[in-house]
Amino acid sequence: MKVTSGRVQQPAKSRESKIQTRILKQDLTGDFESKKNELPDGLNKKRLQILLKGYGEYPTKYRMFIWRSLLQLPENHTAFSSLIDKGTHVAFLNLQKKYPIKSRKLLRVLQRTLSALAHWSVIFSDTPYLPLLAFPFVKLFQNNQLICFEVIATLIINWCQHWFEYFPNPPINILSMIENVLAFHDKELLQHFIDHDITSQLYAWPLLETVFSEVLTREEWLKLFDNIFSNHPSFLLMTVVAYNMCSRAPLLNCNLKDDFETVEDMQAKLDQQRVEDEAWYQKQELLRQAEETRREMLLQEEEKMIQQRQRLAAVKRQLEVKEMHLQDAARRRFLKLQQDQREMELRRLDDEIGRKVYMRDQEIAATARDLEMRQLELESQKRLYEKNLTENQEAVAKEMRADADAYRRKVDLEEHMFHKLIEAGETQSQKTQKVIKENLAKAEQACLNTDWQIQSLHKQKCDDLQRNKCYQEVAKLLKENRRKEIEIINAMVEEEAKKWKEAEGKELHLRSAKKASALSDASRKWFLKQEINAAVEHAENPCHKEEPRFQNEQEDSSCLPRTSQLNDSSEMDPSTQISLNRRAVEWDTTGQNLIEKVRNLRQRLTARARHRCQTPHLLAA
Repeated sequence: MKVTSGRVQQPAKSRESKIQTRILKQDLTGDFESKKNELPDGLNKKRLQILLKGYGEYPTKYRMFIWRSLLQLPENHTAFSSLIDKGTHVAFLNLQKKYPIKSRKLLRVLQRTLSALAHWSVIFSDTPYLPLLAFPFVKLFQNNQLICFEVIATLIINWCQHWFEYFPNPPINILSMIENVLAFHDKELLQHFIDHDITSQLYAWPLLETVFSEVLTREEWLKLFDNIFSNHPSFLLMTVVAYNMCSRAPLLNCNLKDDFETVEDMQAKLDQQRVEDEAWYQKQELLRQAEETRREMLLQEEEKMIQQRQRLAAVKRQLEVKEMHLQDAARRRFLKLQQDQREMELRRLDDEIGRKVYMRDQEIAATARDLEMRQLELESQKRLYEKNLTENQEAVAKEMRADADAYRRKVDLEEHMFHKLIEAGETQSQKTQKVIKENLAKAEQACLNTDWQIQSLHKQKCDDLQRNKCYQEVAKLLKENRRKEIEIINAMVEEEAKKWKEAEGKELHLRSAKKASALSDASRKWFLKQEINAAVEHAENPCHKEEPRFQNEQEDSSCLPRTSQLNDSSEMDPSTQISLNRRAVEWDTTGQNLIEKVRNLRQRLTARARHRCQTPHLLAA
């Protein structure tokens, strides 16, 4: 027989620490009946019995709840945990060998429950039928071991309380009661058992040991215990008598002891087969009813679907109308929003245009102020530049005047020495006079070259060379002077363009040139002194040969620096002196003209530089 477990509620812990048991006393007084009918959780035993008589069983969903209420289980978790903590009892260590159960979980729960019962009461460790009695409840409550233990304990205390009076023998007193009840209701069946030596230990005790679990199906067993738990404990004994009376026909046909046992087994098998047949017919009937119900449900579903489709179509039309209205409203809102956005954009553009106009006016005003400031700066720079230029020009003019004065003093000195030479050497030959004039012209030309800073000194050296050549060739003097003047002008233009770029280098050249000029002056003075001495000697000794001396003098003068070849010792005749004076006047006029041209050239260059500086400022403005 298979017994499945039902779902039960989780038990709550009890406040008591000991297992509470209730012994049902056989008191038929009215007070006991009224107290017994009141159950916990708001249930009433009388009403439950009326429900049981009407339906033959309790509802499956609430069966376990009703059983707990009828049995009034304490649900003492503390006491049960203390029993479980003691472990497996020695009497049930080899339980699997005696009762082979396929489910290891079910075997483990059965072993724990039996061990807890054995620890709770030592007598249960020697009770051979305890596994048979507990197995259906263990299988039913295998997911809630506490409820299983308390149900079995309550059943033993209340319904099996007199089973242990003749322990370890079967409860003869209980079996005698069953036999007396059977004699009262069916004497013929009892007499048949007596005639064939069949005792109550054969036809009654096996049913009590297994609590009908081996002769009833699961549903029948549950219905049976719905009635057992709802009635007096003696109802269990009446059930044994009723089962034998229901099996009366086959039992009366048995004549042997073994046949009675076989009949019981066959009766159980027939009951099982009958139950299976009834279950199959019920299943077929349920299938037919389910098919009809399914068809009816399909028809109802089709009608509902048609109605739903109609409703959906109406709802769809309403939704389409609403959608059209919503789209129209949304379109109007969108158009209004676009219009508002365009107006906002136009206002923003107007603000932006105004801001840009204002910024442009501010920029124009700032630019005008900057231009005015720039103009003022340019004017101030121009005035400063003109002032600096004027100061530079004044400084240069002052320097040039100082150089010119020095040059004049030097020329005057040279002319004075030259005049001494002329006075001393009037009797010297024409060739000697030409050499002296050439040297004098070269000295004058060298003095003129010192007029313009570094280049003037350089050109003075060239003039000295030119004057030396002029002393040798008087005819080529004017031509050479014009060429040198052009070279001087070109050199001055080039030097004006270079300006300060070569100022430092030319300063060094200026110093070296001054040293060379000093050397040239010294050599020229020495030459003039030598000539004067020679003229004095020639005046004293006129018969002395002049040509060899003049040649020697030329040789000596060639050995000296080119800028220092004149002597003050030579003497010339009056005609030669007049010619030399005329040449000196012409050289003075030429020098003054050259200085005037140089001044004009510098003025033109300054004007051109000013125009060149003003042109970029005008372009920038």
